[in-house]
Amino acid sequence: MTLRDKFYGCICGAQIGLSVCGVQIGTPVLSGNERQKLMITAIIEKGNRINAEDVRYTWVRDIQEDAILSVSEPYEYELLKIAKTRVPAREIGRFCDYSGLGSFARSCHPIGLINAGHIQNAIEDTLEIGQLYQTANSRGLKWATVTAVCIAAATKPGATIDSMLQAIYTHLDERQKVESRDDGWYAAYAGVNVVDEIKNALEYTKNCRDAKDLRKAFDAHYDVIGMPYTNSYANEVVTKGVCIAKMVNGNVKDAITIASDIGRDTDSVAAIAGGIAGALTGSTTIPPEWIQKADDATKALPYTNNRRTLRQHADGIYDAFKNKLQLLTANADLMDY
Repeated sequence: MTLRDKFYGCICGAQIGLSVCGVQIGTPVLSGNERQKLMITAIIEKGNRINAEDVRYTWVRDIQEDAILSVSEPYEYELLKIAKTRVPAREIGRFCDYSGLGSFARSCHPIGLINAGHIQNAIEDTLEIGQLYQTANSRGLKWATVTAVCIAAATKPGATIDSMLQAIYTHLDERQKVESRDDGWYAAYAGVNVVDEIKNALEYTKNCRDAKDLRKAFDAHYDVIGMPYTNSYANEVVTKGVCIAKMVNGNVKDAITIASDIGRDTDSVAAIAGGIAGALTGSTTIPPEWIQKADDATKALPYTNNRRTLRQHADGIYDAFKNKLQLLTANADLMDY
């Protein structure tokens, strides 16, 4: 398995998961994919790590304003209008009413990939770029760091499900942060213990064998009703995605299939589970016909911000990652005197 194939498996797992499950539930099925494509474009064009201003530039240039409501959520139409003003990119997410949603957590996979192997950078970039979508220190961004950490850790050589989970526990446990650092890092996590919620979910799902078992286990913990986006909060969709990736041991097809059958926000869960699984095991467990159908649908979609194939997306990020490494190596050689 090559690193390039892990990039490909991650992007395929995320984008196919969103598309397949979104069609089932009849939502704006491509919102996560459209967010992801804009981040990928920014990475390809910069050839390196990106920031919120880089992504804002692709928003303003590439999003079709008259079509955004066909492929995205209504609040993103308002955020796009703000993005066209002089408001700093990191302030735009303050104007989203839904700070706890999984909208960024289900689409930030490219941030994990461009920081493959470097978990701390993946966290920092996720918290910075995510402020385009949600306010700083929101639950949505804290849970998005889980997605990014999983992917950055899964791309390491010899990575396993257990080493990926350990990366979450090591880097995102608030108690460790407050004990080991005094520079304000704890403030970015205060009040949302992602590690405890994931560990608890892994414990109560450890004997689950199929989607029916998972649905029963999860529904005892996630059953909120009576508010907007009731199924789509980041803590729920990320926790479910991690548990499914663990249960199927990184099999992308199984991750997407199970996610599609557990109810509630299936497309978000499938994007997270499929993307994490793909970053860990590559593309070998993805049916080729799934990839072809996704590429064909992209070509036919009139509203998308670009029509790259899944392979072109993944290779574009991979080439940018290699370019980043070359720049770092050249600078290290220059400054080693």
